[in-house]
Amino acid sequence: MSAKAPLIALRDVVKSYQEGDTTRTVLNGLDLSLDGGAFVVLMGRSGAGKSTLLNIISGIDRPDAGRVRIGDTELTTLNETERTRFRRRHIGFIFQSFNLISTLTVAENITLPLELSGALDDAAEQRALEVLNRVGVPNRGDSFPDRLSGGEQQRVAVARALSTEPLLVLADEPTGNLDYETGQQVLDLLTTLVRDTGTTLLVATHDRALADRADRVLTLHQGRLTEARLQDVAAAS
Repeated sequence: MSAKAPLIALRDVVKSYQEGDTTRTVLNGLDLSLDGGAFVVLMGRSGAGKSTLLNIISGIDRPDAGRVRIGDTELTTLNETERTRFRRRHIGFIFQSFNLISTLTVAENITLPLELSGALDDAAEQRALEVLNRVGVPNRGDSFPDRLSGGEQQRVAVARALSTEPLLVLADEPTGNLDYETGQQVLDLLTTLVRDTGTTLLVATHDRALADRADRVLTLHQGRLTEARLQDVAAAS
């Protein structure tokens, strides 16, 4: 990848869904360019398509038209299996509902992405468990998720997302199921970790206070993105 090339580039992306007899276009010729190491906030009303956009960037879903490139990889030319392998290697995902596997311990949840990507060895497992300590949940590796508080579960989810040392972390309303104070603590932690590692972070949220933390704020409206001025978003929060 050229040093001047963006880490993420979407061009003319279109995505529609069929709702009964009606076709609903969620993304309509959308363009996006993100540099490596940036912290970007994605805002928009419920139903605007924020989650759809994250799913397309991650390769979980495919656009109806347009191109999606991450680094040197053109995701839109890959089949589903190839996109899954790419995602496991290079993308961390943090969900509002944590999405931890209840039958696995905390340590097993964190190392699962490494195992699925074929990158689990002693050194990688040790690094993943060190991240667990950094997120403030020490000595809980043998616990199961239902023994943790919501804030602790989201901290484990952050550790899991970072366990593969990804190029990109996508977070979909990561504080939506947390109280304000706990949510702010999780965001403090997440932003510190991605800044320290130089990881690119894209957060879909309704929380305007996140603008104070971000390098860029994007608004999704009528299927397209617009750039918001940080001071204007902060003033409206």
